Amino acid sequence: MIAPPAGSLARARTASAEDDGLVVRVLGRRPLPAVWKEMKRFTAGRGRDTRDEVWFVEHSPIYTLGLNGNAAHVLDAGDIPVVKIDRGGQVTYHGPGQLVAYTLLDLGRLKLGIRGLVEALERAVADTAAGYGIEARGRRDAPGVYVGGRKLAALGLKISRQCSYHGIALNVDMDLEPFSRINPCGFEALPVTDLRSLCGVDDLGRVRDDLERNLGVRLLGSRSGCS
Repeated sequence: MIAPPAGSLARARTASAEDDGLVVRVLGRRPLPAVWKEMKRFTAGRGRDTRDEVWFVEHSPIYTLGLNGNAAHVLDAGDIPVVKIDRGGQVTYHGPGQLVAYTLLDLGRLKLGIRGLVEALERAVADTAAGYGIEARGRRDAPGVYVGGRKLAALGLKISRQCSYHGIALNVDMDLEPFSRINPCGFEALPVTDLRSLCGVDDLGRVRDDLERNLGVRLLGSRSGCS
């Protein structure tokens, strides 16, 4: 049995009595390097019967640069740390008011390819935004979720032994200024937005509950998903 993440967990629950849903953990605000270490440990120790999990977390301010990321896209980090990390993609920013959903999944068991997982995560965020009256969508050429030309959620994944970690980061109620100090996801002057700016929604708990439900639907289809 895989141990849960170290530190205090605000909530841990399973989705169904039949043990075929997702285990959901709400970690509160945690340093990204510590959670990254725990994701790698969890994934390395997975077995055939290990339950899939979704971890919801906020991070303190930090820039992360993907495996093949170009450091030139970090324009002026200032006092915000920059960490090279093992996901795909370029540079992004994480900070308070952003809801990060880490998806620790057995893709073989779910019968999901990488593209299918990307689209499921994007659609779950788009479904969540639609519940607030916002039309959002993914882009094939630039993974993530966009409203018009503005980026609402960033996506990055690592696949190891057919299992995924990292996930998707949805901007809810953020100080967006740090995004101006990078080329978000490698795109120069890409505008970034959050739900509060778009529709006034700023309750992270409400958004987490809605995204949790939509992730269950998109990842598990007709099965019970998260509850």
